[in-house]
Amino acid sequence: MDSGDAGSTGVPPLNLSANFRRIRDQALAEIIAICESGQYVLGPKVAALEQALAAYCGSRHALGLSSGTDALLVALMALDIGPGDEVVVPTFTFFATAGCVARVGARPVFCDIDPVTCNLDVAQVEQKLTPRTRAVIPVHLYGQLADMPGLLHLVRGRGIAVIEDAAQSIGARQPGPGGRMSGTLGTCGCISFYPTKNLGAIGDAGALLTDDQSLYEKATRLRLHGETTRYHHKYVGGNFRMDPIQAAVLTVKLAHLEAWNAERRRRAARYNALLEQAGLVPEQVRLPVDRYGTHVYHQYVVRVRRRDELLAHLQRRKIGAGVYYPVPLHLQECFAHLGHRPGDFPHAELAAAEVLALPIYPELTDRQQETVVEAIRQFYQR
Repeated sequence: MDSGDAGSTGVPPLNLSANFRRIRDQALAEIIAICESGQYVLGPKVAALEQALAAYCGSRHALGLSSGTDALLVALMALDIGPGDEVVVPTFTFFATAGCVARVGARPVFCDIDPVTCNLDVAQVEQKLTPRTRAVIPVHLYGQLADMPGLLHLVRGRGIAVIEDAAQSIGARQPGPGGRMSGTLGTCGCISFYPTKNLGAIGDAGALLTDDQSLYEKATRLRLHGETTRYHHKYVGGNFRMDPIQAAVLTVKLAHLEAWNAERRRRAARYNALLEQAGLVPEQVRLPVDRYGTHVYHQYVVRVRRRDELLAHLQRRKIGAGVYYPVPLHLQECFAHLGHRPGDFPHAELAAAEVLALPIYPELTDRQQETVVEAIRQFYQR
């Protein structure tokens, strides 16, 4: 047993209990009021969140939904994307980005990533466009904006929708005064409120942002089985409703989001400084970049040598590091029919072998960060 194994208290990957304690009394009062009201599905609490979310993000409309995955699905359905259509997606992302494309019967067309940001490589997107391309889904991975100016310029005048996968990036904004927010730059934006997100519910929830009135109206119908009036259905939709308990808790938390995101940025800057001071940069560890706007660090992700060995080393010390994501989507078994092979998207495949997420959340302490970096230093100097 080496010196770091004994007596270590570790560092958890996140601390949702500590986060809840910050808003406990107000959240519990809201939950009790909902339980006493008997309004358990949609209703005024969801409407209040939608209004607050639209105002915060700078979007004309916000629609509360059952999850971030369902937000992507509803966006594709509202745009009438289906069999025979193609949608360009990054191969290095969470599964739902491409999974929802497949669920509506369209073909996900994979694209490699920018090796510096790990976001969609816009230069390669142009090579993927065909007459069948109906949409591109850029992912603001780890909390950093993709190259939206470049992408929007590329698709301008082509009739191609841009569906932002903003699941990890609420609060990220373009640089400069008046810079627009993640989720409001394209045709529509899809947000996840999964509990681990920067703005997390106490269960599953999501939202769709858009300035497009007709898209919003159709998405609103799709949320409730395509219903226009009671038991009259214009579309085949689904049950994509948000419940008011999630909406109420999210509304309470939304007031704190800017402060929490600022703390994440401070924690990221401190990691950068600690890793540099430890002599780990750039030979052993490459730091995340902050490009195209305000990074909100849903994840603090570094690129490291001997990643899997380092991960095992940290896990032995009960340090909650993780890998997002170990297998690019073009190599997933369920997409084997698309005919891709190892080597097709080399930047994504290299990222999958090198990325490592270190614990980051507003409640993380200086001492915990020092513990993480010291464990990394010990690994590379042993």
